[in-house]
Amino acid sequence: MMKNILLMGLLLLGVAACQSPKKEATFTEKDLTIIPKPLSVKMGEGYFVFNDETRFVVRDTTAFLLPLYLLAEELQLMSARPKKERAKRNYMELSLDKTLPAGGYILSSDRDKVLIKASDVEGIRNGLQTLRQLFPPEVEHKIRGREWVIPAVTIEDAPAHQWRGLMLDVARHFFPKEYILKTLDRMALLKLNVLHLHLVDNEGWRIEIKKYPKLTEVGAWRVDQEDKLWDERVPNDADAIAKGAKKYGGYYSQEDIEEMVKYASSRGITIVPEIEMPAHVMSAIAAYPELSCHKRPIGVPSGAVWPITDIYCAGQEETFEFIEGVLTEVMELFPSKYIHIGGDEATHTEWEHCPKCQQRMKEYHLKDIHQLQRYFINRVNDFLVSKGRTLVGWDEIVEKGLAKDAVVMNWRGIEVGKQALAQGNKLVLTSDCYINHYQGLPDYEPLANGGYLPLKQLYHYNLEKDKLSAQEQAGVLGVQANLWAEHVETTSHSEYMIFPRLLALSEIAWTDSKLKNWEDFMGRVERFMPRMDAMGINYSRSMYQVVPTVENKDGKVYLRLDCEVPTAEIRYALGGVPINKGQRYTAPIAIEGTTTYNAAVMQGNFSTTITTGEITFHKAMNKEVHYKVPYHKKYGGQGAGTLTNIVRGTKDFHDGQWLGWLGDDVEMTIDLGAATTVSEVRVGAMDAQSSGIYFPVKIVVEISADSKRYEEVAAKEVPCEIRGKASLKDFVLKFAAKESRYVRVKLKNVKTPPKGGDAWLFIDEILVL
Repeated sequence: MMKNILLMGLLLLGVAACQSPKKEATFTEKDLTIIPKPLSVKMGEGYFVFNDETRFVVRDTTAFLLPLYLLAEELQLMSARPKKERAKRNYMELSLDKTLPAGGYILSSDRDKVLIKASDVEGIRNGLQTLRQLFPPEVEHKIRGREWVIPAVTIEDAPAHQWRGLMLDVARHFFPKEYILKTLDRMALLKLNVLHLHLVDNEGWRIEIKKYPKLTEVGAWRVDQEDKLWDERVPNDADAIAKGAKKYGGYYSQEDIEEMVKYASSRGITIVPEIEMPAHVMSAIAAYPELSCHKRPIGVPSGAVWPITDIYCAGQEETFEFIEGVLTEVMELFPSKYIHIGGDEATHTEWEHCPKCQQRMKEYHLKDIHQLQRYFINRVNDFLVSKGRTLVGWDEIVEKGLAKDAVVMNWRGIEVGKQALAQGNKLVLTSDCYINHYQGLPDYEPLANGGYLPLKQLYHYNLEKDKLSAQEQAGVLGVQANLWAEHVETTSHSEYMIFPRLLALSEIAWTDSKLKNWEDFMGRVERFMPRMDAMGINYSRSMYQVVPTVENKDGKVYLRLDCEVPTAEIRYALGGVPINKGQRYTAPIAIEGTTTYNAAVMQGNFSTTITTGEITFHKAMNKEVHYKVPYHKKYGGQGAGTLTNIVRGTKDFHDGQWLGWLGDDVEMTIDLGAATTVSEVRVGAMDAQSSGIYFPVKIVVEISADSKRYEEVAAKEVPCEIRGKASLKDFVLKFAAKESRYVRVKLKNVKTPPKGGDAWLFIDEILVL
């Protein structure tokens, strides 16, 4: 028997994309734009019309009322109006069905009614979000008015993964509460259920802790260097702000946190707070220097810090008293089962020299600082477990002896993740979901962290199923996209980095991987764009950008032009011809000699930014190269011939067209095959200092007729300058024309970068002219 039956008539006040059709409308599955893709969709006949007489019936439990009211409020669709009797038609009913899986639902509609069944309130929420996507995009304008039509359909659906997350870094750049609330609404639409807030880092402490007021009085603020690129910002004195320097920052009050948590919970989303330790805490040490080993006052940094040596002292009890005090207030604010403590990227130099840390190691028979790190993490874990919570940390916490109840957030590749799974820890995958990376060609995109993650690549991420056994897969809680905010200074830029990639993330997190299809997904993304427009989302259109690839096959050169959108029409022109006079691209273009090219997607009134480039034929093309010092095995490009294949590398140093050397000087010799006149050598190099890649500091060119006696013909000194963004450059060395068969190029590595860290040297091409 049904019980606790609640009848509600809800007056629909929305603006319709269409009024009641005067003639029978027909719908196909291609008319639906549901993201993430449901398990099963079966089209019915006809449609259902929502109007001012539509009634809502909630059966079995009043818990279903809140999701219903929230959807009504979000879209400004309805106002409650009680009814005394149940309607025979023109109604929508929410009901309980305990046979359905957690979070799953069945939504069915016909001419008379709409039914949503679920075994829990999460399933009802998910079903309502699918219903929302059945409405036309105009509903998102939230303007009151007319009738809405949805197709007759039966949808059966359930989530593939438990953890479907997004991480926002609000420490590097602070985003206001209102933006967090807006993001929660958009996550709910896509059935995402975890918002991971990175609240603490070197550059800012973003949560009010009443026991330690200086964390926000001091730690939330840094000297304003927003006019400089992140990696070009200089260290700050501890007293710079006190002396009047302009400041940047902000934080969430405890009232803000409570509002965000309540807002998220009502939408089925858990906010997981991240309170970094023992590293990434210079903002805390700036507020309370006694937490460090050295006890010296420091300033909150305004930009990049590497290596991270200012960390909490692991040898003193005061540190753990502080951590437990902070986490106690955090747990009072966040009901989440999970508390993220970071645990990553600590350089333990201070621990090695700190008497208290050394005493701690002696007392607990810890052999090295890695075991001291494990002690630190496990001690915090024990505290959280004693309070009924579960520790989450980045995969640096994976050490033999890590408590099995801890959850590992995998970001450095699946091998570390497999180690965690073997120890019995659960895993959240994030390695290939860093949406702070470029989503289009870097030359046409806002500044981002190095790396390249276009929409298609993210969509095809299979959660490492080809590398994990069935047993290991059972230990994967789910997947999360991470948006680190070093270069993301505004909410508009944040939206641009998140969308539409969050659509892909939602589908790989929710949908059975067997149902994924790129062409189908991209069609739904295109149809979803008007909804994002109506919601005011500043989404990227980088998937329409033409991506050129030069192919060198069997001595022949071709230019291939690609676009992620399968239906896009690409047009191109060579040799300086304007793009509007170009031709339609249908197949790779044979290139016979040095030329330039322009290419763009051009359909009707729509066109993308024009992709431009140059293909340079030269005398070393396809010639043998011999290396005195072998290139690094991780960065071997296409092998020894990479530097003479005329295929140029991009700012993504993982693109397979770069050779890399770590800390080594480089010497290579090119055999031109026969004596020929040479007068110029160009060396293509990369500088991406946030990734430890630097231009060579000196280049020398030598030539020889017999490979025995070499003559130096050109040299160039290259000053090592601090640069805040990736740069590609051809270093040109010209000299008097001479006959030569062999060309030797020597490159001097910077070895000791001005900001410390790695000293990589990356080369993509040696051109001989």
